[in-house]
Amino acid sequence: MKVLLAFAALLVAVLAKETFDGFVQNREQNEGVQFIVSLLLPKTLCVETFMNKLDCLYGVCISLQLDFWKGVTEVATHVDVRVPFHSLQSTKTYLESQDIKYSIMIEDLQVMLDEEQEEMDSAARDAEPRNTDSFDFSRYHTLNEIYSFQDMLVAENPKMVSKIVIGRSYEGRPLNVLKFSTGGTNRPAIWIDTGIHSREWVTQASGTWFAKKIVTDYGSDPALTAILDTMDIFLEIVTNPDGYYYTHNTNRMWRKTRKPNSGSSCVGVDPNRNWDAGFGGAGASSNPCSETYHGPSAHSESEVKSIVDFVKSHGNLKAFLSIHSYSQMLLYPYGYTRTVAKDQAELHAVAEKAITDLASLYGTRYRYGSIITTIYQASGGTIDWTYNQGIKYSYTFELRDTGRYGFILPANQIIPTAKETWLALMVIMDHTYKNLY
Repeated sequence: MKVLLAFAALLVAVLAKETFDGFVQNREQNEGVQFIVSLLLPKTLCVETFMNKLDCLYGVCISLQLDFWKGVTEVATHVDVRVPFHSLQSTKTYLESQDIKYSIMIEDLQVMLDEEQEEMDSAARDAEPRNTDSFDFSRYHTLNEIYSFQDMLVAENPKMVSKIVIGRSYEGRPLNVLKFSTGGTNRPAIWIDTGIHSREWVTQASGTWFAKKIVTDYGSDPALTAILDTMDIFLEIVTNPDGYYYTHNTNRMWRKTRKPNSGSSCVGVDPNRNWDAGFGGAGASSNPCSETYHGPSAHSESEVKSIVDFVKSHGNLKAFLSIHSYSQMLLYPYGYTRTVAKDQAELHAVAEKAITDLASLYGTRYRYGSIITTIYQASGGTIDWTYNQGIKYSYTFELRDTGRYGFILPANQIIPTAKETWLALMVIMDHTYKNLY
């Protein structure tokens, strides 16, 4: 099969800057200039050969400290990679030796990080919100600010919203889950989580917006009202609080948990490779220094184990929606195996309707399908485990964008992202409500 593929790689080189010292006290220096490169393959190169070439690059990513933001797939048009300055020349040499041409799309990630932090510093000078109506959903917030928002929302809506602490993170932070309910016990329920990968800030920001949207629209939106009159909604806004705190105070690009790894100086586990669904298989790494390190055993991370225990003890979850960024995709099982999910036809049809409604607001286009056929094989993933537990409507979202900003999505896109995503969530939740099993 002959193809022409565009391959975009984010080459992040780190360059020490005086302005960076004041960026965030004690923050790790992301030393270097960054590039997003669009790599064009020769017309005679097939997809399989392309993937083999990239596999070689994956193989040296630990020694070069490469950070794959967006991985290679059989159908992808680009792959995004963050490259430290000291590895820049080696990476360029390898790409050129493989005849993978590239053009720069982002010149300097540090500039984007500085701008993001300046916006947050400016907003922090404003008066603290006294209630959720004055909470600024159009900017990124710290962990404590999100915790405060949760407490205000509960205080303002005591008949509908309660806060459940389902566990503690490795560093002892509460794993807060908001429960939206109009009464009853052990009713059928929907689970939504955001921020399991800590650097995906638009997800936690969208999660706060979702929480406010639920209490605002109940009683006025007939579809949501019908759902909440029959079902409960559980929302975990900051699923990886240690990692999220770390992104604000030390390293904005941190993805994993913060639990030390025995026998290694590298910290953390990828919490979306830590589930007991093909654990340790293809698409996860056994190297503790890898961004996709699966951990020493399934459910070794308290952030994951707490959800596992909650799901099992509740026993009546009907939909499980895990929200990530970026790439603009809506995915369903499986990721660890090519076995087709028994509900594939229904899951696919619901996903198609969801992304159609999402696109109706701003024209944002999503891809959709099973994880393994739409992106890549990934073992130990959240929704593969939940689906295997009998939660039929298990989906993963990848929110904006497709690589222009990546994880550093400008704050002015938070509310548009949340609004369009809500339309897709409502499709899935409404379908779940109308098709209880």
